[in-house]
This record gives sequence, structure tokens and C-alpha cells, in this order.
Amino acid sequence: MRETERFFCADAARDRGDSIIGTAPYGLVWVLIEYRGGWPVNGFDGLDLPPGVKALLFASAQAARARVLLIRRHGRRRREGPKCWAVLRYDGSGAHRQQWGTWSRGEDLAEVAAALGTPGELGTPGETGLPPVVLVCTHGQHDTCCAVRGRPVGRALDERWPELVWECTHVGGDRFAANVVVAPDGVYYGGLDAGSSVDVVGEHLAGRIHAEHLRGYTDLPPPQQAAVAALIGRYGPAGRHDYTVTGTSRVGAHWLIRIIGHRPRPTAYDVEVRVRRAPPHQLTCHGPAMSSAAVHEATSIRIV
Repeated sequence: MRETERFFCADAARDRGDSIIGTAPYGLVWVLIEYRGGWPVNGFDGLDLPPGVKALLFASAQAARARVLLIRRHGRRRREGPKCWAVLRYDGSGAHRQQWGTWSRGEDLAEVAAALGTPGELGTPGETGLPPVVLVCTHGQHDTCCAVRGRPVGRALDERWPELVWECTHVGGDRFAANVVVAPDGVYYGGLDAGSSVDVVGEHLAGRIHAEHLRGYTDLPPPQQAAVAALIGRYGPAGRHDYTVTGTSRVGAHWLIRIIGHRPRPTAYDVEVRVRRAPPHQLTCHGPAMSSAAVHEATSIRIV
């Protein structure tokens, strides 16, 4: 690359053929805070809020192991009146809990800390008026590729599902931009563009998760994510809870994952996953020059 050429981590990752499988970061709780202005490079941490409220919310989120994201509608389109906040939880069973509120002053965000200590409304998407939230990372201050690739995806999804879709700050995996997270389902998708994002989200909302573009499920560690993705890749699209991990063992760099498939009848699978380190590369637009990422590859699937 010539000195004058600008480096884009997502372009480089595609040129290398980086695998997205098993790259969803762990998380069961999301705190969403609508912020219509420019987003600081470090997201919520960079907001000018009352120190006491900020410390309270940060401590509450840390205790709940919650990821705090700033959100806004596509194109920073402004609405009059208070901004919204939400606490979304995934419980692993297909049900989820959501709490929503509004804020005008920084002091109002103390309600978010209180909400993190209460369960919230229980529901299942499509049955109780609690649809999932579709988050598109467009955090250009954090990584250029998130904006360059994320904003067209945000626009396409917003045109199709304007009430479900929010742009958000950094979700992890800049080189896989455009990244979309469906919460609180806890499903990460990467490598999307405007066209593929509409197809992927449409299929997800219809209860069909495809292996293509799937980074993983946030309630599973990376080897288990890779094992589930391998089954979806071999046997076709699946619902969020069509596969259940029931056992995991490890010998060195090899993992053996036992999974029960629940359709059309219960079937047990043993999936072997090998973990290796990729050669060092620059993995983000502004990150260290050389970093080595873990790669998770399913090497065999056996029906038990």
C-alpha cells in the first residue's frame, strides 16, 4: 500500500478472506441511550453528563455485564421532545425482557440504573408486542469503516423497518462492517451491504437465521458459536432456538461441542471445532499495526 493510500480495515479483511464465524462478543443485556448529536469516539463514556449519574449508570451496567450503546434514527433525523432509553435482556429461552423510558436532562438517566435492577416486561417477539431491536453500527468516530459501510445499511433497513432500526455506536468487529446486531435476541451479523442486510434481517424476523453473514450468538463462547453456525451452514436456516449446546470439551486447540437439534425431531450432533491464530495484521482502521485474531473452524460434524 502506498503512503498516500488510506487504509480501510473492512476492505483489507475481505481481501484476506477473514472468517467472521465465532466473533460475536458475549452479552445478554443492552442499554440503549438515544443521543441525537455527534457521538464521541468512546461513545457513552465521552458524553458530557452529570458525573454522579454517569458513575451510577456505569457501575450498574458493569454489575449487570451490560453493553451501553448510544443510538439514533438513521440520518440523525431529529424528533421533538424527550429522547428514549431502553434496557434489553436476553434470557436464553426464547423470551426476553424490555424496559423503555425517556430522558431530557442528564439526571433523568438515573432511571436507567434503576431499570437495570428490575426485571422488566417479559415477552416473545411477534407474540406480545415486543419486537426485537435492529442495531446498525455507524460509529465513524470509532472506526471509519463503520460509517462508510454502516450508513448505507442503516438507510436501507430504516426504509424497510423504520420502527425497529437504530444506528448505534461501536459493537465490536470493525473489520466486519457493516455490522448488525438483533437485540435482545443476541445475534450478530457482519459483512453486510444495503441489499444483503434487507435479506438477512427479513429472514431473521421471519425466524430463519442463515449461516452467511452470521458472526454468532452472544450467549455462546466462540467455539460454540462456530459449531452452531456449522450446523446451520450444513442443514439450512434455523430459528434462534432450534439448536441447544449441551456439552463442551477441549483437548488443546480442538473443541468437541455436543448440540441437540430440535427440528424436525431431536437429533444430537458432535461438532469438532479447531482454533488457531491468524497471521498478524492491522485489524481496525486506527488500531495497532499488527494484531493476531483467533479463527474458529468446524472440522467435522457427526450425528450421535
